Amino acid sequence: MEKKQLTQTNSTRKSKGLNPFITIIVLILVAEGIYHYVLGAPSNFKGETTDGAPATFMGIIHKGGIIVPFLISFLLIVLVFSIERSFVIGKAGGTGGLTRFVIEIRKLLERNEINEAIALCDKQKGSIGNVVKEGLISYKSLANDTTLDKEQKLVSLNKTLEEATTLEMPMLEKNMTILATIASIGTLIALMGTVIGMIKAFFALGEGGGSPDAAALSVGISEALVNTALGIGTSALAIIMYNFFTSKIDHLTFKIDEVGLSIQQSFAAHH
Repeated sequence: MEKKQLTQTNSTRKSKGLNPFITIIVLILVAEGIYHYVLGAPSNFKGETTDGAPATFMGIIHKGGIIVPFLISFLLIVLVFSIERSFVIGKAGGTGGLTRFVIEIRKLLERNEINEAIALCDKQKGSIGNVVKEGLISYKSLANDTTLDKEQKLVSLNKTLEEATTLEMPMLEKNMTILATIASIGTLIALMGTVIGMIKAFFALGEGGGSPDAAALSVGISEALVNTALGIGTSALAIIMYNFFTSKIDHLTFKIDEVGLSIQQSFAAHH
């Protein structure tokens, strides 16, 4: 009953957080507002109108065209979900250093001080603390079980650790696919804006009939380069953050596996 209640509590805790769909919609609207009212402010253009030549760098970005708001929304999404993942994964590690926690747990296991180890898990908290506590509770229960042989107890203990780890992993990996998706499609969307800008540039080049409109030509090329720069920058940031958080999750998983192995070895040695 105690294990069931703990599992339900963990599931309830994991269900909370940013709603990806609503967050993305809000960020797209924010990006549209930035494009039209910040980048598109009259003061950013000569003649105080968006039809004029850009007078500031923000005006140049605005001239990037209709793809720019999407690229801005991608950048905002990467920033917001990177902050959210940083908070969640940082909290998952617990209140203390993971390496020190693992060492202390192993020392307590060597002395078969299970209650003290559970108390340390309560103090550590986080995903690793939750998984280890689940394993230790099962450890105590199985130690007093006379209906199973040693082999069956070890199998049951291993299953408990695997189930506890499985419950924690979705929380750690949530929204990572968003970063991975933007890392993949950011440059593709930027390429679309680049192609549109080059089409405008070549159209201006051909329409002049021998004396191309230099202004229209430069606007088309500028639009192409603005989209390229925004897309490459956003995709690069998304790739960096995705790899960073993936390495953090791998580190947590490794520590969980390390402690789980120590729990099983301790059980085998003392029971």
